[in-house]
Amino acid sequence: MTDDERDESEEVVVLDFLAHGRTDDDRPQYQKEPLAYVLDKRAFHLYELVMNQGANISIGDSFRLGETDDIVRQTSIDYGDLPSGASSELDYVIEELVEAEEQRFVDYFNDAQPITLRLHQLNLFPGIGEKLRNDILDERKRKPFESFEELDERIDGLHSPKDVVVERILEELKGDDLKYQLFVRDDD
Repeated sequence: MTDDERDESEEVVVLDFLAHGRTDDDRPQYQKEPLAYVLDKRAFHLYELVMNQGANISIGDSFRLGETDDIVRQTSIDYGDLPSGASSELDYVIEELVEAEEQRFVDYFNDAQPITLRLHQLNLFPGIGEKLRNDILDERKRKPFESFEELDERIDGLHSPKDVVVERILEELKGDDLKYQLFVRDDD
């Protein structure tokens, strides 16, 4: 999927805004373009947006890609392409997104399926081995989980399921050698 084919209704959150362009750009100031680094809230995809001069956005702002005329060009990027400010903000933003859409991620624990005969989607979460996976599968048969708190209470050994989800999303964003992705859209 090319950048031009992307769904312009994707809602993104601003991780960093460089009103005066990159600091490592040696061009004169008047030639530098303002840049925004954003994360797609649904598919956890990263973009670098070249913005019009005078664009009025700040870190933490949310908007839909197709609803602003301030974007000159958007480019899909990898985690390694983020400036340090954006990468340090990423952890907090993902944690907030997971909290805001708690039911989406709790449902993942309720709906996760086997990938192969020996590997289950739940095993892809950090710290979830065979025993925890089986405990989750047994408990969800009795009654679906309704919150992270309930998951934590009903599954001994699964501490802070929200943090487990956040850690997995960050792992998927940072790792380019992962065979399976649960949350981060793979555009290749």
